[in-house]
Amino acid sequence: MKSFILNDQNNNPTTLRYNLILQSTGTGFTMSDQPFSFDLLAQDGAARAGVFHTPHGDVPTPIFAPVGTQATVKSLTQQHLYELDAKLILANTYHLYLRPGDDLIAEMGGLHKFMNWDRPILTDSGGFQVFSLSDMNKIDEEGVTFKSHIDGSTHRFTPESSIKIQENLGADIIMAFDECADPYNRDYSEDAMQRTHRWAERCKIAKTRDDQALFGIVQGGVHPELRQASAEFIASLDFPGNAIGGLSVGETKPEMHAMLEIVNGILPSDKPRYLMGVGTPQDLVEGIRRGVDIFDCVLPTRLARHNAAMTDHGRLNMMNSQFARDEHPIDENCTCYTCQHHSRAYIRHLIQTKEMLSSTLLSIHNIHTLLNLAHNLRQAILDMRFDDFAYNYLSLLDS
Repeated sequence: MKSFILNDQNNNPTTLRYNLILQSTGTGFTMSDQPFSFDLLAQDGAARAGVFHTPHGDVPTPIFAPVGTQATVKSLTQQHLYELDAKLILANTYHLYLRPGDDLIAEMGGLHKFMNWDRPILTDSGGFQVFSLSDMNKIDEEGVTFKSHIDGSTHRFTPESSIKIQENLGADIIMAFDECADPYNRDYSEDAMQRTHRWAERCKIAKTRDDQALFGIVQGGVHPELRQASAEFIASLDFPGNAIGGLSVGETKPEMHAMLEIVNGILPSDKPRYLMGVGTPQDLVEGIRRGVDIFDCVLPTRLARHNAAMTDHGRLNMMNSQFARDEHPIDENCTCYTCQHHSRAYIRHLIQTKEMLSSTLLSIHNIHTLLNLAHNLRQAILDMRFDDFAYNYLSLLDS
């Protein structure tokens, strides 16, 4: 693909959006009043830099979204997230449906008000948790019956109920209900993909709120012909954005990369592309290289709870005795609060004494590392130097 950049003579993204709408709609000099739109600002190879406009603010892409499963990013306050300049966070439909309940959250004014967060939120459909957390689930054409992992009570999700729950939660971006299959089981992958397609159509019909963007989800395991068919079908439904599901669930990295190349070669270029549940530094670089715009993952906070710090040179086990008298920050070049104020020795002490602050400080650092990487990758695309940046960054990780 030939590299190019889109801008006006002043490199003004707002004017770019205006011009693109003029070209695509032919409606004269009226700006679009749609609550969601995607501006592609630059492209270097398949790597893209853009902006997804939502009612709660702009989402610059490519971007990493911290995961706040229970309407909280573990161990962090919303103020921490503002200081980290997180533009988008994710919350989980399955967990919030079970506790405290989507009806209660709707009564409290929706997720934004309930958790006091005025920036964009994304909710998944609950499908992955239904299949992965329940000891018992029964799938049929209408939906899935499952038992709660909390108390064993029986519940049922359908495409329609998933949309209703997500409308109660009130996130800016919501997901179609899908079925995530064993990526290597060809027959099951095809059945689940076809069911996901039918459920996507039902989700689109069930959706009633104009202030939420419903994304379709591409499935198909590691099977190229299924991924191609799924991408073509989901693209035909003309969602405001599209997600890629069923990856990073046991397949190899080359297999994941091959599926991304197939899918992103088909999904429309004027819609954001979201790779679900993927978030190592290497995954961000390789996903963006193949046209992904949005990532989310629990990894940075999970690693923090397991005493690990992410750096541009790989992970550090902060329990290691070599850090006992180390006065240096986790990363000399990091600008996060943790690295600007605390030493490796102090963090190791907090871990050894089981102080909760260790998880907070490591979460701040790990999330900053991924947010900063996404920011730097975006700037590299805008500057038309993505390949050089990616090569140098991955070389550091491998050194």
